Amino acid sequence: MSKTEKYIPALSFAWLTPLYDPFLKWGMREEVFKRHLIQQAQIQPGMRVLDLGCGTGTLTVLVKQMHPEADVVGLDGDQAILEIARSKANQASVNITLDYGMAFQLPYPGHLFDRVLSSLVIHHLSTEDKQRTMREIYRVLQPGGELHMVDFGKPHGIYAWLISLIMRRLEESADNIQGLLPEIMRNAGFQQVEEPAQYTTIVGGLSLFRAQK
Repeated sequence: MSKTEKYIPALSFAWLTPLYDPFLKWGMREEVFKRHLIQQAQIQPGMRVLDLGCGTGTLTVLVKQMHPEADVVGLDGDQAILEIARSKANQASVNITLDYGMAFQLPYPGHLFDRVLSSLVIHHLSTEDKQRTMREIYRVLQPGGELHMVDFGKPHGIYAWLISLIMRRLEESADNIQGLLPEIMRNAGFQQVEEPAQYTTIVGGLSLFRAQK
């Protein structure tokens, strides 16, 4: 892994991974924005769906529960967190595929997926790896396929702006806070890039994005 390929685990430190699910559930209205993201994606029976940076598998499992006739794949670069996702899938009795890999170097052929979903992943990546990731997402999507993503975005409202003064100094969040994600998506080839919704959480503003290949 090169110096630009900086991998940051959930909550920035591996020892905090067990706290990730409770933090999202109680601190960030996780179920609300993830259900909104899935509904926004308009997944149809038979579609192939990739949950990019699936983490503990909450979104991956929820996609399969809401759309049992879709082929759902989760990918993450953290083997330990994938084990949590596998346990969660077994407990929910859902048939999903969970793969190990990096967002900026996807282990899939081109034109494989109809939808790519991503939740709170892109802000972990350096600017260069954000760009590489968007190009990889574009590559693996079918023509007409769509990217649906929720992540930190340009602040909407005074509270989100105040929190952003801290968040922009953490990890690789500055691109998000400055509102650069739509431009990065367009530069990768995406069209009809939109920001349909925003949410305010205790750690700042989240934006839902939609883009089409």
